[in-house]
Amino acid sequence: MKKLQALEIIRAFDKKGRFVFAKHDFVKLFPEDNRKTLEEGLVRLVKAGLLKRACRGIYVNHHAESMDSYVIEHIAKALRRGDYSYVSLESMLSEYGIISQIPIDRLTVMTTGRKGVYQTPYGVIEFTHTKRSVNDILNSIHTIGKRPLRVANKQAAIRDLKRVGRNINLLQQEEDE
Repeated sequence: MKKLQALEIIRAFDKKGRFVFAKHDFVKLFPEDNRKTLEEGLVRLVKAGLLKRACRGIYVNHHAESMDSYVIEHIAKALRRGDYSYVSLESMLSEYGIISQIPIDRLTVMTTGRKGVYQTPYGVIEFTHTKRSVNDILNSIHTIGKRPLRVANKQAAIRDLKRVGRNINLLQQEEDE
């Protein structure tokens, strides 16, 4: 991977509104590079300040003109590409005003993929696996503007919180008040 060539590609994607990349994106963009060459190239791009490593296998063009306020959601989307993922639990319940606690540095996401917690420079992403059917998921989520991830409606966020069995006291306190 040549630095100048990589910079041109990163800028071209920035013009298309994309600034978060998974490692396997670079594998497709630089098919002539073997694995070691590609990894060394990514390390050089990070050291040069052209990319920022968000977490294992995810890179952000933090100089991108297209960068928006949903960086952490773009990262979550890149981490679970191919799975259904949507913002729910405490993140959405707080946005809806159903709970008073505001998860400042944490994004809670339901996914059909693996569960996991990822520390990034932009905050913590917490994936919780769901076994809900695709139809059930699609009927209880919606898009909001240019937000990269879909979000749960109020009822789905409450149901998700009860299903995973955590912080239910937050709901009960709000219902009592």
